[in-house]
Amino acid sequence: MAEPKENEFLDDIDEAEADEYADEMAEIDDEALELDQLRAERDQLKDRFMRALADAENARKRSDKDRREAENYGGSKLARDMLPVYDNMKRALEVATEDQRAVSGPLLEGVELTMRELLNVFKKHGIDLIEPKVGDRFDPQSHQAMFEAPVPGTRAGDIIQVAAEGFMLHDRLLRPAQVGVSSTPASAPGPEYPAS
Repeated sequence: MAEPKENEFLDDIDEAEADEYADEMAEIDDEALELDQLRAERDQLKDRFMRALADAENARKRSDKDRREAENYGGSKLARDMLPVYDNMKRALEVATEDQRAVSGPLLEGVELTMRELLNVFKKHGIDLIEPKVGDRFDPQSHQAMFEAPVPGTRAGDIIQVAAEGFMLHDRLLRPAQVGVSSTPASAPGPEYPAS
C-alpha cells in the first residue's frame, strides 16, 4: 500500500506543477493581452499624430498660398479703380491737336510723363497692359466684344476697332480689352486664310 501513497504524492506534485503552469500561462496571457492593448493604443496615437502633422502641414501650405494671393491680388480693387485714370489721360493725349500741343506743350508733356509713371507703377505691381491691334483675332479670354459689324476685307472674328485697352494682374484678368469685332460681311467675302 505504500506504492499508492507514493503515486498520490507524485500526482499532487504533477497537479501543483500543472496549477503553477496554468497560473504562469494565465499571467503570460494577461501580459500578452496588455501588450496587445498597448500596441493598439500606440498605433492609434501614432495615427492621430500623423494626421495632426499632416493637418498642420496643410494649414501651413494654405496660409502660404493665402499670403501669396494677398500679396499678388490684394490691391486689385485699387488697381481696378485706377484704370479710368489711365483711360482719361490717354484720351486727353489722343484728342490734343497740333495747335493745342504748340500752345500747351509743357502741360501735355506733364500728362505724358504722369501716364508713363502710372504704367511703371502698374508694371511694378504686376499689372500688364493688354494692347490688341486692329486685325488681331478676337480672344474671349482677354477681349470683350463691344459691338460686331460686317467690314469688307476682314474675316469674322477680326478686331476692327479698339475702344479701350485691357489689363492683367499677374495671371488674372483685371479688365478685358474692349474691342469691335468683324462679322462675316454679307456682300463681300473676306480674304481667304489657310486653315489653322
